[in-house]
Amino acid sequence: MLTKKQSELLRFIHERLKETGVPPSFDEMKDALDLRSKSGIHRLVMALEERGFIRRLPNRARALEVLKLPEASTPASPRGGKFSPSVIEGHLGRVRQMPAGSDDTMAAVAVPVMGRIAAGTPISAIQSRSHTISIPPEFLASGDHFALEVKGDSMIEAGILEGDTIVVKKQDSADTGDIVVALIDDEEATLKRLRRRGASIALEAANPAYETRIFGPDRVRIQGKLVSLIRRY
Repeated sequence: MLTKKQSELLRFIHERLKETGVPPSFDEMKDALDLRSKSGIHRLVMALEERGFIRRLPNRARALEVLKLPEASTPASPRGGKFSPSVIEGHLGRVRQMPAGSDDTMAAVAVPVMGRIAAGTPISAIQSRSHTISIPPEFLASGDHFALEVKGDSMIEAGILEGDTIVVKKQDSADTGDIVVALIDDEEATLKRLRRRGASIALEAANPAYETRIFGPDRVRIQGKLVSLIRRY
C-alpha cells in the first residue's frame, strides 16, 4: 500500500516518461508535489524503489524506470494514506481499570500491529493492521496502544533491535528524553528519542553511526510513546 504522496509521485513520473521519455528532475518532482525540500522527494523515491514500483538505472543521471503502478481497484487508505494510529477504534488495545478490591486477574489485551517503523534508513510506516498480539496489561500504560515492527539499527544502544516489536501508547505529546514514534512532514515515520532544543525538535538516534536530525515544530507530529518491547529468540 502506497501513501498519497508516494502514489502522486509515481504517477507523475509515469506520465512524464510517457510524454517525453525522460524522467522529471527532483526539482520538478518537488514542485509537482508541493514539497518544501528535495529531501522529501529522496525519501519518496527510496520508498517506491523498496516496494518495487520503480528502479533507478545505474550510471545514468536522473534515470528512473517505472516497473508497475498500483492496481486501480486498490482502495485508498484512511486519511489519504498517511500513517495515523488514531484509526484505532473502540477498546482495541485499551487497558481497562479493574474495580477497587477486585481479585480477578486482568486478561491479556489485544493490541493491533500497524506495520513497520524505521529505526535507521527512513521508510514509510505502513498503515494496515496485519494482526493483533496479546500483551499482559502490566506491560501497558492506561489508554490506547498500537504495535509496530522495528526495521533498522539506529536505536540499538537503547536496546531496540531490528525485528523487535515495540508497543506504543497513543498520544500526541511527549517529554524530552522519551522514545517516540514521530511523523515527519506527514510522510516519514521514525522511532527516535525526543529532545527539545528551544523551538526546534531533535530526533536523536541511539547509535553513533546516525546523526541527530533537527526539525521545526511544524514538521513533526508525535504519534505515541514507547512503553514496551517484545523480542523473539
